[in-house]
Amino acid sequence: MPTRRNQVDLAALFTPKLITVLREGYGLDAFRADVIAGLTVAIIALPLSMAIAIASGVPPERGLYTAIVGGFLVSALGGSRFQIGGPAGAFIVLVFATVQTHGIDGLILATFLSGFILLAIGFLWLGTFIKYVPYPVTVGFTSGIAVVILASQIRDFLGLILSGPEPGPFIPKLQALATALPTVNKASLALAIGVVAVILGLRRVRPHWPGFLIAVALATCVAWVSGLPVETIGTRFGGIPQMLPAPHLPALSLEKIVAVLPSALSFALLGGIESLLSAVVADSMTGRRHRSNCELVAQGIANIGSALFGGICVTGTIARTAANVRAGSRGPVSGMLHALFLLAFMLIAAPLARFIPLAALAAILVVVAWNMAEKHQFGALLRSSGGDAAVLLVTFLLVVFRDLTEGILVGFGLGALLFLHRMSEMVRVEHGMASIADRPDNGEQPYAPDIATDDDIVVYRISGAFFFGAASAVAAALDRIGGQPKAYVIDISAVSFLDSTAASTIEGFVRKAGRHGAGLYLVGASQPMHRLLRTHGLHAPQVRFYGSLEEATAAARRAIATA
Repeated sequence: MPTRRNQVDLAALFTPKLITVLREGYGLDAFRADVIAGLTVAIIALPLSMAIAIASGVPPERGLYTAIVGGFLVSALGGSRFQIGGPAGAFIVLVFATVQTHGIDGLILATFLSGFILLAIGFLWLGTFIKYVPYPVTVGFTSGIAVVILASQIRDFLGLILSGPEPGPFIPKLQALATALPTVNKASLALAIGVVAVILGLRRVRPHWPGFLIAVALATCVAWVSGLPVETIGTRFGGIPQMLPAPHLPALSLEKIVAVLPSALSFALLGGIESLLSAVVADSMTGRRHRSNCELVAQGIANIGSALFGGICVTGTIARTAANVRAGSRGPVSGMLHALFLLAFMLIAAPLARFIPLAALAAILVVVAWNMAEKHQFGALLRSSGGDAAVLLVTFLLVVFRDLTEGILVGFGLGALLFLHRMSEMVRVEHGMASIADRPDNGEQPYAPDIATDDDIVVYRISGAFFFGAASAVAAALDRIGGQPKAYVIDISAVSFLDSTAASTIEGFVRKAGRHGAGLYLVGASQPMHRLLRTHGLHAPQVRFYGSLEEATAAARRAIATA
């Protein structure tokens, strides 16, 4: 049974940071700081949430529902002090594909199910494993998503008129857009370029100003006053509601659940990675530490809540979280206030949203995509090593031309194989024996044949991680031992890890040695290694365990002398 201390530690791991902050003491000064930070982030999130929703193939209000409901729950229940939850650009590809295949009802159900998957991942403490996603995979899928987002905004950025629905796959999409190039709307193009120029200009001269909102507001005023012939939220969607819808369960059926389950798994995987990356960024900016499994539980609850109100996928958003930290946030209250400010904006200013040009929102996502594309990191990985470059390019190309989930899984698998190959190459098998007294503390003095004891005793040292990836190489090295020695001494004190495949390799060598009457002496086995080897049937007299080379060789000489 778990002890009281273990129960306390477990409770602490899943305690929301909001409770931690309140226990530490939360005063009026901290509240004022959080009000300013929350308002700052809400101003950034307002146009961005609508733009992400539109790019994902759903009405703009669903992006606001996601930011309001999901953002509030992420901050209230999460394991990070500064995390801001909401719709993210990384989900655009997956959400759009899900809507195309299963419709909006299927998207809501997939979001709902992804929440339960994230809950399971968090409660099973699997959040710690997400950090093992290789860096080239992260850069590859982030850059790939940026390219896909950029392609998805060409239509509204240029104001193109397509002859049919815009294709989802990358190549057909570009072909359809190229065919529609003669229909470029010069007014839309001018507005979009103007929005990009305002955002970049403000970022240079007034970096703390809400560039997204200012640029969209200016573009909306220009389009309305001048009567420009551009498509707006009102002309395509008829505006946005002034209130949240009543919560309701998505349509549930076994057939529908099975159909959308792959999308739900993709949402959960990407949401977990994105949210924990965002929490790590916040930690690096503040010196704090987040609780990864608590954060995943909060993300799960937030996705369930978002789906109940008709929202889309929720995750931690790196840019908005960083803006929250820079705006002076003191804790999760700022994230909760950001959601409440968005709700107030929707209640008060919803009628004005119908005038926002879609070209302006497309321009925002073009800037977001440009910022997402990790250009410097991409170039550095291409130059670093052939293996890392291969993982990067495979992930990137699969995300762009095939599927985001496929890109992540294949990239992760390739990265894991690359890691195993590199680890297997670090395992060394050295022949000879050096006296322990002559060896430095780090044990790095090499073994050499000229310091072996005699022809009757062969001494080998194995160093590194002795696991399944290196087992064949070690077995080949042992098989190359010449002559018919009467004893084998194998020093495994420098083996950092030994698995069942390695134990089976040693067992096979023991059988081979036993066929011509030679004994095997193992030196330096740790207690876990000792137990594993015994589990595989390596007992005396076939194998004898010693703590030092001197003891093992002395025992081998005595056995040979009395044989």
